[in-house]
Formats: sequence, C-alpha cells, structure tokens
Amino acid sequence: MSTDAPSDDLLALLGERRVREILAATSREPMSAKELSEECDVALSTIYRRVEDMIDQGLLVERTQIEPDGSHHSVYEANVDHLSVDIDDGAIDVSVHVREDAAQRFSRIWNDIREQ
Repeated sequence: MSTDAPSDDLLALLGERRVREILAATSREPMSAKELSEECDVALSTIYRRVEDMIDQGLLVERTQIEPDGSHHSVYEANVDHLSVDIDDGAIDVSVHVREDAAQRFSRIWNDIREQ
C-alpha cells in the first residue's frame, strides 16, 4: 500500500537529520518520545514536533502501549516499508509505501473485491 504525500513537504522533512534518526530508530522497535529523545540526543520538544510532522506525512504511527501495572503511554513505530522517488516528464513524485499488518491487508483486499 502506498500513500502520496506532497513531494516537496516529504523531501524537506526527510532532509532533516533528526527525522532520519527517528525513522531509523523506530524501524528497529517502537519507542516512546522519551526513548527517542535519549536515542537521538535531542530535546523532548524537538522529538514531539518531528514526530507530529512524521505522522502527518505517513512515516510513523502512534500506538498506545499498556504496561503490566495498567499504566499506558504512546510509542511510535516506523510505518514505512520503502520510499520511492519517480522522476518523469519534468515532475518529481515521492511515494511512501507503508507497512500493513494482516488485518489491514485483509481489509484492503476485501474492499478491492467489493469495489469490483
């Protein structure tokens, strides 16, 4: 599955080193904002701003992690399988190919069948 975000916005976002660090870290395992702040050695406020931008562009997803004691907090996970940049006829197009779990894949296939 892919999403087409505005190419200029997405390329500008990916041009930021901190964004690439967050994407790399969250591709290994879901991480909280605090863990990302420590991993990337940046202020928590910077992490929250970048994470929000990355969610808007489809690069990250936010999930709620419930602890054994019942407390919960947000963790962020890379939502990217791969990115593609296509240059054709003077236009640049950037596509984010997102990860799909089994339920998402089933829903997409079912919806495709129903539309036929």
